[in-house]
Amino acid sequence: MSIFELDNGHEEAWDDFVGNDPNGTFFHLTGWRNVMKNTFGFKTFYLMEKVGGSVTGILPLAMVRRPLFGPALISSPLCVHGGGLGSSAGLEEAAVKKAEALGVKYLELRGRPQHAKNMAASSTFFNFQRTLSNDHDENLKAIPRKQRAEVRKGIAADLETKTDQNFDLFYKIYATSVRNLGTPVFPKKYLENLIDIFGDAVEIMTVSHQGRPLTSVFSFKYKDRMIPYYGGGLPAARDHSAYPYMYWKLMERSVDNGFRIFDFGRSMRDSGAFAFKRNFGFEPEPLPYHYHLVKAASVPDVNPDNPRNKFLISAWKKLPLPAANILGPVLYKAIV
Repeated sequence: MSIFELDNGHEEAWDDFVGNDPNGTFFHLTGWRNVMKNTFGFKTFYLMEKVGGSVTGILPLAMVRRPLFGPALISSPLCVHGGGLGSSAGLEEAAVKKAEALGVKYLELRGRPQHAKNMAASSTFFNFQRTLSNDHDENLKAIPRKQRAEVRKGIAADLETKTDQNFDLFYKIYATSVRNLGTPVFPKKYLENLIDIFGDAVEIMTVSHQGRPLTSVFSFKYKDRMIPYYGGGLPAARDHSAYPYMYWKLMERSVDNGFRIFDFGRSMRDSGAFAFKRNFGFEPEPLPYHYHLVKAASVPDVNPDNPRNKFLISAWKKLPLPAANILGPVLYKAIV
């Protein structure tokens, strides 16, 4: 058995392994290495394990320097999932050694490591996903009554949807939405790199009313999954129930294009996104993240109810939108 860092000649073997592993996700693909390096300048360490010339495990890692939490080695930043695939015991040991050699505050594995016996765990996040029926009516009936009424309201409002890769329009909507929530927006270059690197695995759906854009969602497609990853809307979206309508139309599109798993992604308990997804008929599943503490005394506290975080969120909401759009991309790396 040998463990080495991925070089430019083994990307296809890595991605084939991810594609064939039942636990392999879109976020394990090597394309993220280039996204992270080209957008944020993260130093990456993609560890591959081989036995007799065959790939038996992989573990993607990237080092981030975050002023709020200190330097960390993460699998994987920007992503919901990470951690090792396959025979990951040796890979996780190698990741621990790499974290200690780099002198970071901690190693963070996003997902369910197979060999994390001596790691601290955090249950801050929950994942939401559901298998869709081939029948659109059945999927609509699976949405709880109150939220289903909102979907029907959107249908009655004669909303229009368009699917393309217009990240300029998406960014305008999303940047406004996250500023209103008190969160810095990522740089537009990030979206451009995602589309350049992942191509047809990325799509954007935008909902409009009488030609006026209201909401937009940026999604990934991988294996049998549709993954709405970034979504936002303008204040007028609520008047037309554009949010629930948008996700319902994305469910319809998923079924029509052969995607059977609708992966609604992660949310914190008691957050607005958590409640929205439950109201859509999705049940939360614990999404534990595991930590090897190097210089940190405890796992990072990313909960928005943390007094420090609440102050920062409140202050950000008060920023004029042009200022938030200038400062957001600069500060985004502090919260990745």
